[in-house]
Amino acid sequence: MTAELVRGQNHPLSQARLEIRVSAGKPIVAGVTLSDEHGKVHGVEWVAHPGAPTLPGLEVSRQAAADHRLAVDLDAVPEAVHRVSVLLALPTGVGGPTRFGGLAAPFLAVTGLDGSEVANYTITGLEAESAVVALELYRRQGAWKVRAVGQGYAGGLADLLADQGLPQAPQLAGSINDAVAQGLARSVQAPRTDGDRTRHAATPTLGADQGGAATQGAVPPPASPYGTQAPGAPGQPTSPYGAQAPGTPGQPPASPYDPPAAADPPTGAHQGPTTGGTVNYSHPRRQTSAPPPPPPTAPPAQPGQPAQPVAGDATGWSMDERLYNQVWGMFEDLARTMAAYRSAVDFADSRMEKELDQALSDPRSRIGGQSDAARETARARHTDLVDQARAALDRDLAQLAAEADVVEPALPAAFARWDNPVWHGHRVPMEIPMALRLGDLHLPEAPQLRIPMLVRLPLERGLWIDSGRADSLDGSYHDSHELKRLAMETAVAHAARLLAVYPAGEFTVHVIDPAGSGGQALVPLVQTGVLAGPPALGAAGVSDVLARLTQRVDLVQMAVRAGAPDSLPPGFDTSEQLLIVNDFPHGFDDRAVTQLRYLADEGPAVGVHLMMVADREEASAYGPLLDPLWRSLLRLTPVPDDHLADPWVGHAWTYEPALVPPGSQVLQRVLSQLAAARTKYT
Repeated sequence: MTAELVRGQNHPLSQARLEIRVSAGKPIVAGVTLSDEHGKVHGVEWVAHPGAPTLPGLEVSRQAAADHRLAVDLDAVPEAVHRVSVLLALPTGVGGPTRFGGLAAPFLAVTGLDGSEVANYTITGLEAESAVVALELYRRQGAWKVRAVGQGYAGGLADLLADQGLPQAPQLAGSINDAVAQGLARSVQAPRTDGDRTRHAATPTLGADQGGAATQGAVPPPASPYGTQAPGAPGQPTSPYGAQAPGTPGQPPASPYDPPAAADPPTGAHQGPTTGGTVNYSHPRRQTSAPPPPPPTAPPAQPGQPAQPVAGDATGWSMDERLYNQVWGMFEDLARTMAAYRSAVDFADSRMEKELDQALSDPRSRIGGQSDAARETARARHTDLVDQARAALDRDLAQLAAEADVVEPALPAAFARWDNPVWHGHRVPMEIPMALRLGDLHLPEAPQLRIPMLVRLPLERGLWIDSGRADSLDGSYHDSHELKRLAMETAVAHAARLLAVYPAGEFTVHVIDPAGSGGQALVPLVQTGVLAGPPALGAAGVSDVLARLTQRVDLVQMAVRAGAPDSLPPGFDTSEQLLIVNDFPHGFDDRAVTQLRYLADEGPAVGVHLMMVADREEASAYGPLLDPLWRSLLRLTPVPDDHLADPWVGHAWTYEPALVPPGSQVLQRVLSQLAAARTKYT
């Protein structure tokens, strides 16, 4: 279960031996500082960097590289150390980027030695900064946790180290830059694969004696960023993790900032005429640890025509993963092309205003017809610029629409709408899918182009179906009772989808409905018998369900922290748990509210998830006490609403819930099938 961290969020670490993987797309410097309980670094000997890459329990890369793997053994870290900070910085004086705002957002993943991902963090919002504290591992009551920091410094390494209390910060920063400059020739850019939307982690190509096919003319993998030598292979750097890096004697290494040999446009970038460099559409979190099987290839395009879209043309080990990454790519493509269009329109507006101001500021132009001619010329230029931007937008939207027409029918049940024919052939799965569809997203300039809103499974945060009053975007009016009914139907549709995509017996749903107001919407779940028990009614029912789930979270946490997950009581239900709460805060006393907040904060890490159906105004009596609860949940609405914003370009996306079509029996059939499978399973 991977925790996708945001800035300031922490996550417990159950393993002492870890690996921190860094990917930035361009060569950067990675280092580590050790500090005491006050966050102070006591000397240069407490800093691991390319010039001094090892400390007790730590090893960092010996040079700048696009990808890094930092080895960490928390048991070997000195007792005086309470904080291990991971630093990233841009090399200076080598002709590369000078600020992180010019790079793709750096991505970090904390993994176990087996490669299983514990937590990851994408550092967004960097602009002029050239050094950043990315993550920190810290002790808290004898246990280690990881926190996403993302604190940047425009003054570079010197300012960063000085902020951590190191007196020799300028001298150490200079020595680090010198060490990096000497070894930078061995670093390489992250490889790019033709027809692939994503960045790959650098991995060696398997030869014929390693289980791989010996391909004549195959491109060798990039040199290791660690620069150590393997026994028996003088002069060839190897990774400390056992992967040999290639080298060709007598040939100088390429500069990491040289352009690629062939300027391949990124897949997802549209192939119309362009006037500048290609745009990098890669998403920092869409990565694989090794090159996947080749994706399907599109039929050759006719001259002058864009390539025909193909479902599953992104990277991934399976078709589901490829489709997930392709949907992400479509989302990014739409976001960026819409940002370009809006920027062009804003430029045209500002240019027209400037030209009109200039025309009117000259008294001579107000005499005769000069001012009228200037206004007409300014408006004509404005219209021409807007028309050009709209033509480019329409071209991109047409290609995205063609891709959506191909991708939507190919989606698996977990990613598909309820009206997709895939549900008619649905069978209870044997494994958990990687993601789940919660609805559709679109932008006002292209309402017909819908992008599936997919969230990773298991859920990393709870869901909040907002039943409060909202202005419908389509102009329709819903009173409070109608909105509450629609909100509960939305919650039932989401819960049914979760039940349908998990293996039998691997997902359990509890319902708290203190006043019984959600009885009509809950009929499909109750009649098919897929709930863990009847919906809890009244204050006593609320107290009983919350007490059982709180005790479950406590037991699992204790077992995980003790490193003994097999010590849970016999017969303990290990399935994922979902609690649906309707009409909050009706039936909740102060103790129940505290337990609910505890489940929202601690539950997702141990498989207990929360789905609130509530109007925030009805809980306003609690004041700011519940603000952390609302912020911890992903807000969804039962009617279309433009409350979701992406972190890249800041668009306000309109969300539409994934509801069952009126009159359809697909929900009843899927739940009945699940109930039969559970009977067979038990």
